[in-house]
Amino acid sequence: MRLRERKIVVTGGPTREWLDPVRFISNPSSGKMGVALADESLRRARETVFIHGPIDASLVSNKKYRVVPVETTEDMLKAVKSEIEEGAVVVMAAAPADFTPAEKSAQKIKKTGMRISIEFARTPDILKELSGMRHDGLIRNLFTVGFAAETDNLDSYALGKLADKNLDMICLNDVSRRGAGFGADTNIITIFMKDGSRLELPMMSKRDAAARIFDEIENRLPRYLA
Repeated sequence: MRLRERKIVVTGGPTREWLDPVRFISNPSSGKMGVALADESLRRARETVFIHGPIDASLVSNKKYRVVPVETTEDMLKAVKSEIEEGAVVVMAAAPADFTPAEKSAQKIKKTGMRISIEFARTPDILKELSGMRHDGLIRNLFTVGFAAETDNLDSYALGKLADKNLDMICLNDVSRRGAGFGADTNIITIFMKDGSRLELPMMSKRDAAARIFDEIENRLPRYLA
């Protein structure tokens, strides 16, 4: 089955985990890489769905693919699960929050002292959940691509995620480098494949990077999936 015959689910942007009705934890992800990937997917796939956290609405206005807005990491997990199907490709370019408050306050937390302690719990690991579904036979022929936004020990962290989440491919970018950080219009990516190969992309627009990423996906689909 070629990419043109498949459904592609792309995620992008941050998620928000609320502390109280007026405060949340998040990150500066703009969603631009996810939008670029969804735009490129539209050219290549049978169907494209873009699931995104809170981003600038102008980035997804008048798109010709389906756009699904979410807020929390749990919301994103549910949306991804509801969209995947046999033979789908999932490109997880979002930057979901890794932690959420163990308890959300129903009222605004007041300043009652110089310090405040908040207990956090882990949010769901979306790619690991998908890996579990593949392992349990709940979804077949799913091609999964992850992103690793790192600041140190770059290769080891990316390769660890590739193995731990049983990914087909992971795209690493050093967000501390100029031109590759959150909100930039360019990116610098190293692609690691599960067959042990790697491809280093120089700084380029996120649109061009998205095209190169999908080139690699198309090249490997016949070998990685039935």
